[in-house]
Amino acid sequence: MKINLFDTLAQFGRILQERLFPALEEELGPLSEKHQQLITVLSLIGMEGHVDGSHGGRGRPPLDRLAFGRAFVAKAVFNLPTTEMLIQLLGSDSTLRRICGWETVLQVPKKWDFSRAFKEFAQSELPQRIHEALIRRSQGERLIGHISRDATAIAARERVVKEPATAAPVVAPEPKPRRKRGEPKRPEQMTRIERQQTMTLPEMLADLPRQCAVGCKTNSHGRKETWRGYKLHLDIADGQIPISAVLTAASLHDSQVAMPLMKMTAGRVTNLYDLMDSAYDCGALREESQAMGHVPIIERLERTKGKVAMAPHEAARYRERTSVERVNSRLKDEFGGRYVRVRGHAKVMAHLMFGLLVLTVDQILRIAT
Repeated sequence: MKINLFDTLAQFGRILQERLFPALEEELGPLSEKHQQLITVLSLIGMEGHVDGSHGGRGRPPLDRLAFGRAFVAKAVFNLPTTEMLIQLLGSDSTLRRICGWETVLQVPKKWDFSRAFKEFAQSELPQRIHEALIRRSQGERLIGHISRDATAIAARERVVKEPATAAPVVAPEPKPRRKRGEPKRPEQMTRIERQQTMTLPEMLADLPRQCAVGCKTNSHGRKETWRGYKLHLDIADGQIPISAVLTAASLHDSQVAMPLMKMTAGRVTNLYDLMDSAYDCGALREESQAMGHVPIIERLERTKGKVAMAPHEAARYRERTSVERVNSRLKDEFGGRYVRVRGHAKVMAHLMFGLLVLTVDQILRIAT
C-alpha cells in the first residue's frame, strides 16, 4: 500500500517535537531552531536511499558521501554563502557536526574534499532526484488546483560563454524555396516551441541552451535589468510548494521552457489550472495545456490596448500566481539562492536544488501543521 506522506505530516511533526527532539537533546545538547529544521528536513527527504556509499574498486575508500550530503543541506538551511563558512561552522558547532555525521573536529573534511563531493552530486543530479522523489511521495495523490509558472534571474560569477561565430560563405548561398501553402514546415523553419510539440521531455531539455549568458528583463517598476548568469524556471503548486525546476541560459525567453515544465510537472502531480504571465502568451502553449486536461489562464497583452481584461473568475484565480514570486524571493533570501559561488550549469543547478529541497520541506510542513 502506498503511503501518502502529505496526509501523515501532522503526526510526524508531533513525533518530532514530543519524542525525537528531546532524545537528541539528551545526546547532542540543546538544539536551536536551525538544528531542528535541519533534522526535520533530513528526516523527510530520505537521502539514505539516494546516496551510494559503496566502494567497489581498489585504493583508499572515499569519505562518507552521506555526511557530505547532510552538510550541503545544512549549508542551505543556515543560508551560508560559501563552503569555507560551512567548514568553520562545522568546526565550532559540535551539534551540527554530529548531526551531519562527524564526531570530532579532525574528522571534518577539507575544502577540496567538499568540492569533489559536490561535483559528484552535481553530475549525478542528486538533489534533483531527491526532490522529485519527495514530490511524488507527498504530492502524487493530491489534486492540485493551480500551477504557477515563472522564471527568476540567477546571477553567477563566471564568464559569459559566447557562441562561436560562423564564417561568412565565400559564395552566396542559393535561395531556399518558399514553403507552399499547406506544406508542413521543415525542421529549420520551425520555432523552438513548434519543435517541442514533437519532442520527448529529454529531447526538449537537451535542446535548451544552458551556458552562462547575459539576461535582460523588465522589473515590476517597468525598468530593464540585466545580469550575467542563468535563469531558473519554476512550477509552483498551491501552498508555495516547488514541483519542477529547470535551469537555462539567462538569455533564453521564458516561453521556451513552458512546455518542458508542463511535461515534467504532469509526470509528477495532477493539477487543474496553469497560471502564466504575458511572457507565455502563445497559442501553442494554450493548446498544449488544454491537451493535458488543464485550463490555461495566461495574461494577454495587445500593442495598442495593453493588458486585456480577464473574466472575473479568471482574474481571481490569476491572483494566485504571486505564490511563485514569493518562492523566488524565499529561495534567494533564506536558502542560498543569492549566493552562487560555483561555476557551470550542473553545479549551479545542484546548489539551487539543495535550497529548493529545504524550501519544499518547509512549505509542506507549514501546510500540514
